Amino acid sequence: MSKNIIVVGGGAAGMLAAYFAAEAGNKVVLLEKNEKLGKKIYITGKGRCNLTNACDVEDLFLNVKSNSKFLYSAFYGFDNSRVIDFFESHGMPVKVERGNRVFPVSDKSSDVIFALQRALKKKKVEVLLHTEVSRLCYEKITDTKADEEAADKKPELKITGVILKDGTKMDADAVIVATGGLSYPSTGSTGDGYKMAEDAGHTVTECTPSLVPFNVKEEWVKSLQGLSLKNTAISIYSGKKKLYEDFGEMLFTHFGVSGPMILSASASIKQSLIKQPLDMYIDLKPALTQEALDKRLLREFEEAKNKQFKNSINKLLPAKMIPVIIELSGIDPDKKVNEISKEERNRLLMLFKKLPVTLNGPRGYNEAIITKGGIKVKEINPSTMESKLVNGLYFAGEVLDLDAYTGGFNLQIAWSTGYLAGTSAAV
Repeated sequence: MSKNIIVVGGGAAGMLAAYFAAEAGNKVVLLEKNEKLGKKIYITGKGRCNLTNACDVEDLFLNVKSNSKFLYSAFYGFDNSRVIDFFESHGMPVKVERGNRVFPVSDKSSDVIFALQRALKKKKVEVLLHTEVSRLCYEKITDTKADEEAADKKPELKITGVILKDGTKMDADAVIVATGGLSYPSTGSTGDGYKMAEDAGHTVTECTPSLVPFNVKEEWVKSLQGLSLKNTAISIYSGKKKLYEDFGEMLFTHFGVSGPMILSASASIKQSLIKQPLDMYIDLKPALTQEALDKRLLREFEEAKNKQFKNSINKLLPAKMIPVIIELSGIDPDKKVNEISKEERNRLLMLFKKLPVTLNGPRGYNEAIITKGGIKVKEINPSTMESKLVNGLYFAGEVLDLDAYTGGFNLQIAWSTGYLAGTSAAV
């Protein structure tokens, strides 16, 4: 017998949940409060959408920051290869780039949404846009004998449907909540699912922005706005304690720093420390030891011995960075290279290997890729994504207390939990 299933939230997890719930022949309605589906997908990966990571399945778990064991059934049920197969079978070829990151061949996130829309149409999922849910409906499961034996236990509830913002009641045998977190609130992620979960008796852990850029104290950073550094290393300290180190790519912005290394740092540093000022050191030449870099610097200086200092280091740095490094070195830019002392050269060397920056706390939810925290996973069945408190109520995606590093891992969580919630609700 077919079921009536409602999916709340038309993002990555919600769309996939709706597809797989409908695949078993159920009547599925997808409710989305925005004017279109997949609003957050549209802006991910700078509009290119890094939809998963082509690493080994075991490595998916290593890249999940919170509650990775909870995802065992989800990841093995619908892993990264199945994500790729799903999109390619719905007319969207993919490509694998550096770091095993998977993108549409077209480099357009809109193609990810179009593929999902085609899939939903094929399974006859009814999509209702501009439709906001205000609360869930449930009733007590009536079992007099069980009630007498367990009078001191909480009454077991079962889902009966949802109430829309306009007061309309929609009946359902199962409801899947996939409303996202709090990040990028302009896409509709305003924490609606947390309230629905709490009303049903669930615990929501502390939520904070994650995979988020940092503000920086130093004014000179603003002059480097838009400069991207590749093959760079960073180390972040609280006093003498090293909190994080990484190698890769970073970006200077009008307020501070961003880019893959910085975003991953925001997910790794403890919340108790992240808001206090932290010392970050950038190694602009991590492939060279200090000694090797000094020899390289001496060679450059020898070639340019009669030039002014400001014209001597253009082979070592991006053009935009040269005035900043010159100023920080304290060396007169017009000084002849052959007049630079060893002490001055050592100061310059230290800037190449340990350029100091003060991190003044992370940015807010408006710029956070994901939300750290969410519905407590101990209250959710990891084999089905069903609530342990309300029968027929399922959760998927970022609304749960799950978060991962950059590289396609957070969308993999959305696809996998969406699949599991959809197939489980369908039974």
